[in-house]
Amino acid sequence: MGTCTVGDYLLRRLREIGVGHVFGVPGDYQLEFLDQLEAMDGIEWIGNCNELNAVYAADGYGRLNGIAALVTTFGVGELSALNGVAGAYAESVPVVSVVGTPATFVMEDKQKVHHTAGDGDFRRAARCAEEYTVAQAMLTRDNAASEIDRVLRFCWLLKRPVYIMLPSDLAYEAIEPPGEPLVLAEPSSDPRRLAKFTDQARDLLRSADSVAVLLGAEVDRYRLAPQLVRLAEAIGCPVACLSKAKGVFPEDHDQFIGGYAGKLSDSYVRETIENAACLVAVGTQFTDSVTGGFSQNIDPSRLIALHPTAAVVGSIQHAHVSMKDAIQALVGAGIRKPSDITSQFRRCVGGATPHEPARSARLVQERFWEQFQEFLEPGDVVIADQGTSYFGCAELPFPHGCTFVGQPLWGSIGYTLPALLGCMLAAPERRHILLIGDGSFQLTAQELSTVLRHGLNPVVILINNDGYTVERCILGANAGYNNIATWRYDRLVEAFDPLGLAVTVKATTEDELAAAFETAGANRDRLVFVEAFMERLDAPESLVQLGRAFSTSDYHHAPIS
Repeated sequence: MGTCTVGDYLLRRLREIGVGHVFGVPGDYQLEFLDQLEAMDGIEWIGNCNELNAVYAADGYGRLNGIAALVTTFGVGELSALNGVAGAYAESVPVVSVVGTPATFVMEDKQKVHHTAGDGDFRRAARCAEEYTVAQAMLTRDNAASEIDRVLRFCWLLKRPVYIMLPSDLAYEAIEPPGEPLVLAEPSSDPRRLAKFTDQARDLLRSADSVAVLLGAEVDRYRLAPQLVRLAEAIGCPVACLSKAKGVFPEDHDQFIGGYAGKLSDSYVRETIENAACLVAVGTQFTDSVTGGFSQNIDPSRLIALHPTAAVVGSIQHAHVSMKDAIQALVGAGIRKPSDITSQFRRCVGGATPHEPARSARLVQERFWEQFQEFLEPGDVVIADQGTSYFGCAELPFPHGCTFVGQPLWGSIGYTLPALLGCMLAAPERRHILLIGDGSFQLTAQELSTVLRHGLNPVVILINNDGYTVERCILGANAGYNNIATWRYDRLVEAFDPLGLAVTVKATTEDELAAAFETAGANRDRLVFVEAFMERLDAPESLVQLGRAFSTSDYHHAPIS
């Protein structure tokens, strides 16, 4: 069979499971591995400005591609990336984190080398990583092949990050090459438990006067959207989504009624979901930011909940029942409960009059989102940072085939600019639109230079509202701590763009925004950067209400009058 190196074995496996780009920052403990990466066909190194940006980019890549990889150096590099790894863990994104470590003998001898605390403990960062990864491995010559295969299988199966320590003296060690393709298992079911679940779910569905479906992000992570459409069409019931799953179910489908966010929902959506005699919740996670501060009113006794490896009917839990098998079982049950449905598109788009920009009228949130909705096209990837961007997008009806990327659970502002890079590399044939606030942009702004370096052509819309409006909605509307420095963002783009690949536009009025969108449409082969100016306290109504809920909740310590 011959031999290969440990580094080549890892790269072959990554390429085999669909990784075509690797994100990271070089460091002396992984330079040997990076030499091997650059020599490997079919996989490309994407150097980032810092490690946090690199993992954010890997997260975006993993969402669209299905899996991603990150390479950092020991200690300083991996800890810089850990916030993003934790975000991928919270949001169920499979990222393979490869850390180049000091040589094996250096660690065994507990030498006081750089990037350590000088005490001979080489496991400090690894112990941190264990908290936010589902599998970990310290590679040796004897275990490299089996450990690489093991952690990659866990990453794929559980859709969460894994952690691989690759000592610098090991990358070129010779081992046997992969003998056969890596088998990537999907969640499976115990046939008897699946049968019990099916019987109980069928009984609840049959007895229900009305049925509705609510979906969450796990449907997307496990690529089960087509099966979910078949289930909804088989039953004939209305479908809504949590904002984390926006775009997973076609929003122009006659059965799609909109987004559900507890008391912040449209009244029709809220009544349909909360009053359903049986609610089929597929891949849902009820977190504060997607439920209006835990304002959902869903009776557990009327709930059929499907998750990757378990299902629930009322109060009865069925372990070892996969979401895929459960969906197929419900489709096969042959139960039809058609409803009189008013789709979101018929309510929000079909009867709406085209937006006519008011000449010289100052931009405000409500009118901005009306204009942006008309700018959208089928198949767009829309990436929205946490704040006014996320909550404004969450309420819009999307054209067919659009993908929505956000991070409402982990909620790390600045995530989306590097995530844009990853998304574009994963799906270069699609148009990508980033919406990001000025405060969020300042955290990761330098990664725009990487987007330009790779010749990518997104539409970047920076909402300049003079600081942290999302925080102002919670507390400190005019407090100094929610202020940020004033930047000349157009000049910053120029500084990142020595080849003149970008177009910059400013919009303070509705007609200027309309002209900016026309510019974006006419320059699809270039990065178009639109700076849209709005008042600091102007925010989507849903964010205003959520901020009010957050400010008075128990986990913010005390009610605020």
